[in-house]
Amino acid sequence: MSERGKVFVITGPSGVGKGTLIKRLLAAVPELELSVSATTRGPRPGEEDGREYHFLTEQEFQRRVGEDDFLEFATYSGNRYGTLRSALDDRLRSGRSVVLEIEVQGASQVRQSMPEAIQIFIAPPDPAVLRERLVGRDTDSEEEIEKRLRRAEVELEAQVDFPHVVVNDDVQKAATELEQLVRSELSLH
Repeated sequence: MSERGKVFVITGPSGVGKGTLIKRLLAAVPELELSVSATTRGPRPGEEDGREYHFLTEQEFQRRVGEDDFLEFATYSGNRYGTLRSALDDRLRSGRSVVLEIEVQGASQVRQSMPEAIQIFIAPPDPAVLRERLVGRDTDSEEEIEKRLRRAEVELEAQVDFPHVVVNDDVQKAATELEQLVRSELSLH
């Protein structure tokens, strides 16, 4: 029987560059798979159901919450996000290691139910950088950006709860640091 895979929880405030760093990590470490989260938000241009997210209606999401089908779930900016327990368990049993790109609130839930998960917080060099990145993404209204920044203030305080913090000041440097951290954890048996 193959060894059980590991779970890497990667979190941080909106706009910190989690997605960019995770794309580089997955390209550099082929042993990893990205967990596809479920969400009630609508797809952004270019996103496909089952690739970036499992897009669910609010009713479907709530039904699955009631069936305890989520390892973690959270509400963020009026939308719900969660990790489907069944899909994650199948991958881990087959020996695959999985990256969860989740909200800080969800990371806390995973810490409670799966303490062996490796928790990594991606932090900005300065909170002002988040505003620049969110505005540069051009996907949210000014009101939505303000909401995300207020939430980021609280999320940044939570980084003390994480054993690993990667500061995303320079994307190449941060990607290398993240890759080295993950490779180190994968080699520990």
